[in-house]
Amino acid sequence: MTAPYAAAQPTRAEIDALAGPVLLDFGTNWCGHCQAAEPVVSGALAGHAGVRHLRVEDGSGRPLGRSFGVKLWPTLVFLRDGQEQARLVRPRDAAAVAEALTRIDSA
Repeated sequence: MTAPYAAAQPTRAEIDALAGPVLLDFGTNWCGHCQAAEPVVSGALAGHAGVRHLRVEDGSGRPLGRSFGVKLWPTLVFLRDGQEQARLVRPRDAAAVAEALTRIDSA
């Protein structure tokens, strides 16, 4: 099972400075849409061991989510070397998640 959404958040500067492929997963632990998407995301990630998956708790007053313009949960932001390459909102299709992962993970 995937780790819960973390209440502690990195800063936007820290995210922008990350090297390599990163999946930022914004949501909350109690969100039904987030719970439904979790097996889709974790299944797609199984073939991408080199992708860092950061589950970030989002909500009112959370600056990281606001800096990415997050409005609905879960929102997946796919980054390569700190630059956004793809974004999915409320993903239900494992193929869409896998395709976005291939855009950031060249391994």
